[in-house]
Amino acid sequence: MATWKILNIDFMRGRRVGLILSTLINLVALGSLATQGLNLGIEFTGGTVVELAFKTPPLLDDLRATLKNSDFGAGAVQNFGGPENVMVRLPPMEAVGGAEAASKDIGARMQKLLPEAEIRRVEFVGPQVGEELAEEGLIAALIAMGGILLYVMLRFTFKFSVGSITATVHDVLVILGFFSITRMVFDLNALAAVLAIMGYSLNDTIVILDRIRENFRSMRKADPLTVINASLNQTLARTINTSLVTLLAVLALLLFGGEMIRSFSIALTIGILVGVYSSIYVASAMVLALGATRQELLPIQKEGAEIDHRP
Repeated sequence: MATWKILNIDFMRGRRVGLILSTLINLVALGSLATQGLNLGIEFTGGTVVELAFKTPPLLDDLRATLKNSDFGAGAVQNFGGPENVMVRLPPMEAVGGAEAASKDIGARMQKLLPEAEIRRVEFVGPQVGEELAEEGLIAALIAMGGILLYVMLRFTFKFSVGSITATVHDVLVILGFFSITRMVFDLNALAAVLAIMGYSLNDTIVILDRIRENFRSMRKADPLTVINASLNQTLARTINTSLVTLLAVLALLLFGGEMIRSFSIALTIGILVGVYSSIYVASAMVLALGATRQELLPIQKEGAEIDHRP
């Protein structure tokens, strides 16, 4: 019996449920992004980050109250790397003689407000710099998606490229929707994770699409549904092993990496899990829905090739 007939899981049987689920999730994500947007970090909005070190663990609620009653007005306070270390995010304020002077001024005022704390770092980001970073981040994501579309279209077919780019957009929307709904800070680390997930998800999708193409050529009498199911089962072990190993490394970053890379590790964790799902129920299901056929994937026979191979 041919190996392609031995199917362990009928993945495509649940493609309609997957389509409904993906659509609902993306609509919720788009709705949240449209109504409340992202809680952007100071890299995008401008502002100041101050790292403080205390001899004994401080009470964060007391620090928040102290900041609120000071001339700073407000500030986001959270532990950073340990209970004695605190990171304070201050809202944008007018720069006093440039970024360096503003950092020194804020550091001096913070030291006066909290004399028991050691000021370890003061980082000031102007609003114009933040706006430029936001624009450049969006441009980088669009260029990456355009490159994915072109690459897959040249390597496979247009229908395959639509499936891969749809899966990539799906993954990005899920991550952005999570950050929007939970109001977690979306900073440069999170943006880097989104770009990394675009490449990671594409890699898994390409492996599956490549197997689909091979099976379309070798399984001549099989219908597209059988070909795609066989391809998914044949690549299932590789998908699980790769995703599991990567996920273990990312979970280590999430649990022990500290606050500085928490947004990065959370975005990667979500992206890895969603990327496995989208490769099956978005990219592969889209290829099936668009009606990909064996004839589209056959190599083009050059005119006169048979004559050239004659003895």
